[in-house]
Amino acid sequence: MLQLRVLSYILQPSVQPAVPHNKTSGDAVVKGPPAHLLRVSGSKTLLVSAFLEHRTAQKKVLVISIMFREEKLALQCNLRCQEKLYVSKAVIEIHWDHFGFPYGTADIFCPLPSGCETPTHVAITSTGTNNTDKSDLVFLEVENQRTLNIFPYNFTSCFSTMYNYTNILQLVQSLEMLQFLGVNRVVVYKTNCSADAQRVLDYYSGKGLVEVIPWSLSKYLNVSRKALPTEDPGDIHYFGQIPALNDCLYRYMYRSRYLALHDPDELILPLSVYSWLELLPLLEKDYGADSCYQFENNYFPSEFTLPPPAPVTLPPLEQWQNVTGVNILTHLYSEPVKPKPAFNNFKIITNPRSVFAVTVHGVLKSQKVCAWVDRKMARIYHVSTSHLDAPMLGTAGSIFPPTD
Repeated sequence: MLQLRVLSYILQPSVQPAVPHNKTSGDAVVKGPPAHLLRVSGSKTLLVSAFLEHRTAQKKVLVISIMFREEKLALQCNLRCQEKLYVSKAVIEIHWDHFGFPYGTADIFCPLPSGCETPTHVAITSTGTNNTDKSDLVFLEVENQRTLNIFPYNFTSCFSTMYNYTNILQLVQSLEMLQFLGVNRVVVYKTNCSADAQRVLDYYSGKGLVEVIPWSLSKYLNVSRKALPTEDPGDIHYFGQIPALNDCLYRYMYRSRYLALHDPDELILPLSVYSWLELLPLLEKDYGADSCYQFENNYFPSEFTLPPPAPVTLPPLEQWQNVTGVNILTHLYSEPVKPKPAFNNFKIITNPRSVFAVTVHGVLKSQKVCAWVDRKMARIYHVSTSHLDAPMLGTAGSIFPPTD
């Protein structure tokens, strides 16, 4: 049976710098292109994307939006069906996970009028403005026109809100590791990054692995760089992370069998098998199929290093010495997990067709209750700066292959 080697240790600072920064011309952050959002005339509402929702009792169009929560307005859906224009009254649902910021993610639902069963485009207008001139309407294309049972991708990972990103080595290692795990699509919602990071994204986009979605919201909003307004005031939580996650959910609902929502510095690693391809059948057997699976977070502080347990050795590092970023292979110190009932962060892998709305950690609305995955079966390896105030006794977990 495969087992994970576990060691005990006292945290020690690494002798060599854990994050060598060798400045190059490509190290400076370059401003990213703006996100492609539409503003509803006469309001503060921003439209992100539109999708046909097949799973409800009555089909409808869902428009993922960003709304000013205190604004009271009624909206109207203008639906284009076979070159004809139909109108219906919009239903608005603002997600509760706005973290106290003025703006939040919202779902605008458009019921389908009789004679308009397959709308191709939708424009949202305020009923309080003069909409008699239909030639001025700006439309979103309605995606997910058909439900599919055969998917181009088996596993898709969604990286939301890549911002000020210069961590080249960890990005490359994470993208390569995800491919080992069975991921064949990574969607990056990019605010901004360095020129070197962009070259990495361009390389993997050319291979067909990565899709980059422009996600700079500064043209529309004053984004916060933190999770709470008390930490960094702004219009919307953490670079607009939550509408990006919901867009990824629907964008790949009928393009990917499974969807993973996590950050570039987080890897969901199985401990008894070698890939997600092997892991998911085990999860479906233990927790049920067509569900979502929650994986507990484990921090591996980038300030500390530890060699792998013998006889495993690190690959030669000479060719990486001039690459900016964190080498995840050297960070095996794991901070202790908070005992329950304390909250530990987690991320998910899910069947996207069983979920209606997602948030930073988990789902807001789904067909089934999400299942906690036993940490002995799989967990998150989060290589980041320390989240402890002082060194503590912990464990060492290896991302190297388990031993027989």
